Amino acid sequence: MAADYLEELLDIADLDGDLDMDVEGDRAAVSIVGAELQQLVGRNGEVLEALQELTRLAVYRETGERSRLMLDVSGFRAARRATLEELAAETVTQVRESGAPVSLDPMSPFERKVVHDAIADAGLTSESEGVEPRRYVVVLPQ
Repeated sequence: MAADYLEELLDIADLDGDLDMDVEGDRAAVSIVGAELQQLVGRNGEVLEALQELTRLAVYRETGERSRLMLDVSGFRAARRATLEELAAETVTQVRESGAPVSLDPMSPFERKVVHDAIADAGLTSESEGVEPRRYVVVLPQ
């Protein structure tokens, strides 16, 4: 259903893109790949986040069940994940050296989850604070 919705959207917008579908854990992952798709990502992934939510709503409308679908466009999320994992590693080092908590800039739910997972893998704890859309991660010393 998600693929059908996205294909129709690409047709309406007259954009060329191929869909790649996969399952990561218990979550469906759909990637749109193509040369001229930056407008589907937007500034800092804002359009991508909105498009993902619209796709989830379209699936919900058809099935009556909430979807945890993850959408990526032209590898934006994959590249962002790598950047966030690097930021998390640098922050872990900073927290261990200083012994003080470090607050990061506001992030989307996807970005916060990537950071929380990387922090946990490094053996530290983190928590989210603030209110959307200014919610951010705080990395805590042990």
